[in-house]
Amino acid sequence: MIREIVIYGDPVLRKKGKDIVKITDEIRAFARDMIETMHEAHGVGLAAQQVGEAIQLTVIDVSDTENRPSRMWIGGEEVDPKEHMPLILINPQLELSRETEIGPEGCLSFPEVTADISRAERVTVTALDLEGKPVSFEAEGLLSRAVQHETDHLNGILFIDRMSSASKVTLASKLKKLAAGET
Repeated sequence: MIREIVIYGDPVLRKKGKDIVKITDEIRAFARDMIETMHEAHGVGLAAQQVGEAIQLTVIDVSDTENRPSRMWIGGEEVDPKEHMPLILINPQLELSRETEIGPEGCLSFPEVTADISRAERVTVTALDLEGKPVSFEAEGLLSRAVQHETDHLNGILFIDRMSSASKVTLASKLKKLAAGET
């Protein structure tokens, strides 16, 4: 089922998600809805807050993004990220590399807003899957950026919080209109 994507200005986007203690059929159905919604909106990631639920659940799928490569390692072995998409991450924890890179980001909750954002080049992720089993991997490229962006959402942090002051000034009127519901 396609869910409505929450737009900037809705307070749920600023809520830190509650940890998921028990993975129920409702959580599994919700995750499936999130994947369907993300694909319908042509996004590469979607956090639960973006569809109105403040819980620690995000979905990611970078498999259709040819112009922004991703790399992924599981147990130290490099794997093809496409074979592991879509990712469903419950209660994700990140360990960020010290090296950073600046790259373009957008967000389904911020229609037509993009900015260059500084993120860690590489991220180590630990989370649970829909069966409650531990998931652990390392990522670079778009996958690393998407995981960081979506995990920020789960903690009530928005990509505009990581923009440069100049970008915020440039986008101020657009952001004001979005927050006021004038999309």
